[in-house]
Amino acid sequence: MKHLFLALALVPLQALSQVQSLTHQDAKRKYIVYTPAGYAAEPARQFPLVLNFPGGGMTAAEQMLYTQMNRTADRHGFIVVYPQGVKHDWNVGFGMDYQSGTDDVGFVRAMLAALRKDFRIDARGGFFSLRLAAEMPDQFAAVASVGAPMPEPVAAHHTQRQPVGVMLVHGTADNVVAYGGKAGGYLSAPASVKYWLDVNGMGGAAARERQLPAVAGDATAASIAEYRQGARSVALVTIRDGGHTWPGADPFNIGLPIGSTSKAADANELAWAFFRQHSLEAPGP
Repeated sequence: MKHLFLALALVPLQALSQVQSLTHQDAKRKYIVYTPAGYAAEPARQFPLVLNFPGGGMTAAEQMLYTQMNRTADRHGFIVVYPQGVKHDWNVGFGMDYQSGTDDVGFVRAMLAALRKDFRIDARGGFFSLRLAAEMPDQFAAVASVGAPMPEPVAAHHTQRQPVGVMLVHGTADNVVAYGGKAGGYLSAPASVKYWLDVNGMGGAAARERQLPAVAGDATAASIAEYRQGARSVALVTIRDGGHTWPGADPFNIGLPIGSTSKAADANELAWAFFRQHSLEAPGP
């Protein structure tokens, strides 16, 4: 099966993490690679790959330490990579030209080639993650985007309408990226789900909805609406009263209005469970 998917404190990187770099379009680009605890012990095994892109303004190291996805990688046995954006950002058409701005898609292609060469990747297997889903559906079985619905520039330029699994995770009290969308910027969370349902040819699929168990002392609540048809699915995880945060992470407050961090949902576990349902070898619906 093909398994290739698309997740604060400045402390030393964990022992199994290593900073890698490559030159793309005359610019040195960096990314952190974390291999799970079982990687060295199983030299004949290939491992699934998850890319965890930092949000705007965050470094790769901060994303790694904040989301704690390395723990999930150890638990489930996958390699996780944290790419670094130029000036801590990614080109989705916000503040730069979509076509001629920073070539982040080209960087990801070059990074994937390097990872397949240097690590035992099972190669059969945020806003920017949705651009990758739109432009590289042949490379990713599924993506998950936390607090980042579909950017309108990506929708406007999207031509490769191949099926790809998409999970969106969004808080209703997100004051940084609004759950209800922003005219001229990005779609609402529900409209983003509808967009990907149409791309996957799943317009007639019915949602399977479930509420996640409440957690004592947590003011948020989490529910999942998942649409499945054939080999692909599209899902929306709604965090009621959740802010612009990573569900399941340790809450932090750096003086910004980021809102509440949900304990009713674990974005890492939800994303991995979603990824495992998808394969690049699987036929479309």
